[in-house]
Amino acid sequence: MNASFHEIAGIISRANRVVILSHVRPDCDAIGSQLALALSLQHLGKEVSAWNEDGLPDSFRFLRKSDLIVRPPVEPQNFEIAIALDTASQQRLGSTRGAIRHAEKWINIDHHASNPGYGDLVHIDTGAPATGQIIYEFLRAEGLPLTDEGADALYAAISTDTGSFRYPNTTARTFEIASELIAGGVNAGAISKKLYESYPKRRVQLLGQILPQASFEAGDRVASMSLTNETKERLGIHPDDIDGLIDYVRCVDTVVVALFFEELPEGRIRLSMRSKDDRIDVNKICSEFGGGGHPRAAGARIRGDLEEVRRKVLKRVFHEIAESL
Repeated sequence: MNASFHEIAGIISRANRVVILSHVRPDCDAIGSQLALALSLQHLGKEVSAWNEDGLPDSFRFLRKSDLIVRPPVEPQNFEIAIALDTASQQRLGSTRGAIRHAEKWINIDHHASNPGYGDLVHIDTGAPATGQIIYEFLRAEGLPLTDEGADALYAAISTDTGSFRYPNTTARTFEIASELIAGGVNAGAISKKLYESYPKRRVQLLGQILPQASFEAGDRVASMSLTNETKERLGIHPDDIDGLIDYVRCVDTVVVALFFEELPEGRIRLSMRSKDDRIDVNKICSEFGGGGHPRAAGARIRGDLEEVRRKVLKRVFHEIAESL
């Protein structure tokens, strides 16, 4: 059963040393949620660490005080509380788990449907469009401080995980929270400019490489793109340059399912999948390949050759479309 906000706040209130973690290849929801909660607990006088296996992506460095989020140390440390945010499975915490020698309590706060509920205190709200929205509700419900920098971070987290308030997961409460954040001083225009209008040139060059090779199949209802290690190395691509590229084929009017296959150095393929129809649950499909996420947005990391993985996953998607549509 979900732990209440009050139970979680009670455990945190009695701790002095806290570490806040998020998933590998962090998106803005992960980073924004981490930052806002870390700054809140720091304001209460707690000793707070905020770790991510990949550190802080360049694209989110505009968030004030975001340099608080760093890679985990080599020497493991002890904490009273470890908090995992926006992370559907413990494995997705990556090397941050090994950097914790001991934590008296683990807290798991998330919004992914595939989260199995690991940890001592668990709060999973699959109805929330972003973990950032859960953190906002938690801070407000428990009277915990929300700093100006934390408010910016939560607005960015919610904006990105709702596709700038366009996706079906956006609720009336989401708009209310955005309004409250803006009324409190968040500059929505400035944040949106940094998030959506400040891409490096190499991202555009990457689009020029992969868009002409996009594949449309199953009566143009399935679209996919692939990215090789060779292309990434040649263009000097950073991991956060790739975020959101799937939307360029997802937005095609006939497309129901969009897929993005990225070759990784360790002999795995990173799969991202999006659905535009409630009858196609991509979380269910990705879970069959060891991944998970949400019904309309999910992913997995699959060992194998790029083309082999691509054929196998597409075959599964074609079957689901034939059965469900």
